[in-house]
Amino acid sequence: MNRVILTPATLPSSALAELKQWLGITFAADDAPLQRLLSAALEACEGFTGTMPLEQICEQVLDSRGCWQALATRPVQAMLAVERVAEDGTRVTLAPDDYDVELHAGGTGYVRVLSPKCPGRIAVRFTAGLATEWDLLPESLRHGIVRLAAHQHRERESAGASSLPPASVAALWRPWRRVRLA
Repeated sequence: MNRVILTPATLPSSALAELKQWLGITFAADDAPLQRLLSAALEACEGFTGTMPLEQICEQVLDSRGCWQALATRPVQAMLAVERVAEDGTRVTLAPDDYDVELHAGGTGYVRVLSPKCPGRIAVRFTAGLATEWDLLPESLRHGIVRLAAHQHRERESAGASSLPPASVAALWRPWRRVRLA
């Protein structure tokens, strides 16, 4: 997947407070490492479920073809722009008449190029994510993110790597998991 996150989700102080409460930590000395653990757990949640939990602005580069192509990230909330990417890396924003976009009920975004003047690759900029902010995330996803970050904090000095996510977190995330047939 050629996806780049242009504007990452910002985790509020309430997310850090939930993690610190779960761990029983009251001092601020570990805030930065705990914040990084929360960010990593957020990424792991997306990897496990196939759904981006918090809204972010992303870009995906695709081949310029006339057929419908699905974006790999979901749920897509809005398509923001489509640009032609030249071989030298320069970009030109396509006119709305040069492409079509569709958003399906399952959250998948589709794009196709209509203009034959657009050979090579295109960059699709879009907004994706299940919730606009931390407090609006479904409880099972949010709780699983906190538990995974807590698990990683507790296991930070253990000798062996355990499977991720642990069974307790996987059980919380499994109803949200996107399954694809190959």
